[in-house]
This record gives sequence, structure tokens and C-alpha cells, in this order.
Amino acid sequence: MGFIYPNNCQVCHAEAAGRSEGYVGPHCWSRVRFIKPPFCQRCGLPYPGDISAPFECANCQELELAFTAARSAVEAKETVREVILRYKYNRAMWFEPFLADLLIRAAAPELGKEAWSFIVPVPLHPAKQREREFNQAERLADWLGRATQIPVNKNLLQRVQPTMTQTRLTRAARASNMRGAFAVPPGRRLHGERIVLLDDVFTTGATTSACARVLRSAGAGDVSVWTVARGI
Repeated sequence: MGFIYPNNCQVCHAEAAGRSEGYVGPHCWSRVRFIKPPFCQRCGLPYPGDISAPFECANCQELELAFTAARSAVEAKETVREVILRYKYNRAMWFEPFLADLLIRAAAPELGKEAWSFIVPVPLHPAKQREREFNQAERLADWLGRATQIPVNKNLLQRVQPTMTQTRLTRAARASNMRGAFAVPPGRRLHGERIVLLDDVFTTGATTSACARVLRSAGAGDVSVWTVARGI
């Protein structure tokens, strides 16, 4: 069937791309923008120009973020943005290897420089997971765990309150929306473990900061964030 009906890029449908390319063709691939320095040392927001010294952006200086640092593989624009939306909301699972590849390319070399205890995916509320039928953070965490040999722990963090979607909320409203949304299982204590918190997209940091705050309260040590994409 592939010979008669060749595999096409599932973004533009105008060029050839098969399973090994994650169904994303060369032209659409060329629009992917990996995040390179300079960027904010706290939230990973990239900046244009030539900045050689470490810095924190004005947004991070105003916030009380609970994670040590956040990094993202690519900018959430064009090809990446479309792929993530279709993957999450339309169950376009054929894009998963493409997204995992972006994450692994950027995150694996950096994570390999230090020792980490767990990769912890940001959980969905059970009702939301039943509706969506999968948690994209959990699935991407499995890919990164296999690539880095860091254990994935899907039971360390729970989403205990349903929350409205963050898409149209202001920065302050996002933080308020996440308050009390996460918890560790009753009686579970940590003892300084270093945790990689994983999600698909980083925007304001409200979700990941709420997760990190709960983990730190339970006894975690360093909590750093990795996502596939960074909202710009």
C-alpha cells in the first residue's frame, strides 16, 4: 500500500515522509527552531543578540518559581505547534516519535552531565485522562527515560483537582488555577532526590512550578523542568 499510496508529510501533505521521519517532511522540519543560548537561566526563554553572561529574565525575577531551572528543546511555533496540538487533542499518535526525537536531541546530552533520580511526568486529572485516553507527558517521559536510562516514576505526583485549560488565562490566573491541583500520595516522603519534571509545553511555568513546589515540600532536592516546546 505504501508503494501505491506513498507516505506523505502529515503537516503539509506536499512532500514524502514516512514513519522513520515521524511523518514530518524536510521542508516542515526546516521550520523547527531548536533553542540555543542565550536564554534565561531560570525559565529557558531564548533571547536574540549576543549575551555571554548568565542572566534571569524580568519575568522570573518577579515570580516565585519552585523549580531550579526549566529548559525546552524547541520553540512552540509553526510545525511544532501544529504537531503538538494535533497529537494532544486529535490523537495524532504518529507524531509521537517526531516529538520524542526533538526532546531527546536536546535533553539527553544535558541530563547526561549530572545524576538524576527520576523523570516525573506532569500528571493529568483522572477525568481528563479518561477523556483524552492518554497522558502525553507520560508517553514522552518513557521515550526520554529509555534514551537516558533515568527511571520514570509515574506515581510520585498526582493531580487531585480538575483545572480549567490554561490556554486563555493570564499569568496570574494560571498560577491561581494551579493552586492545590497537585499532591504526592499520602505518607510518601522524599529524601533529597533530584527530579526531572517533564511536560510537553512550557508557557508561563505555572503548572510546572506548582508541581515542583509539591515535590519540594515532600522532600525532593533539585527539581528541574524539561519540555519539548517553549511558548514564545
